[in-house]
Amino acid sequence: MPLYEHVFISRQDLSNAQAEGLIEHFGAVLTDNGGKMVEHEYWGLKTMAYKINKNRKGHYAYVRSDAPAPAVQEMERLMRLHDDVMRVLTIKVDEHEEGPSVQMQKRDERERRPRP
Repeated sequence: MPLYEHVFISRQDLSNAQAEGLIEHFGAVLTDNGGKMVEHEYWGLKTMAYKINKNRKGHYAYVRSDAPAPAVQEMERLMRLHDDVMRVLTIKVDEHEEGPSVQMQKRDERERRPRP
């Protein structure tokens, strides 16, 4: 099955538990449609560069999935209809990277590429 990475931003007035509950909810949508959630990360409440729907902050969440395209389309459709989700980004990847995402790594653990 194809591999995907999803990042979504939910409203700032949700609690941390509610924001993490959204991750589980959308993971269940994937599994109900024949896919699986490989890994997920809750990145926390972060300040955004610009306001979205009058919100200056948002709860960021990251999901790695292994799912057929119809399952991903259904999850994205439900995310766009959900009142608490402000933005969604999904990309198809060739393979999932091992370990935590760059956002969750400590600054000194990250690999630095030399500048050209």
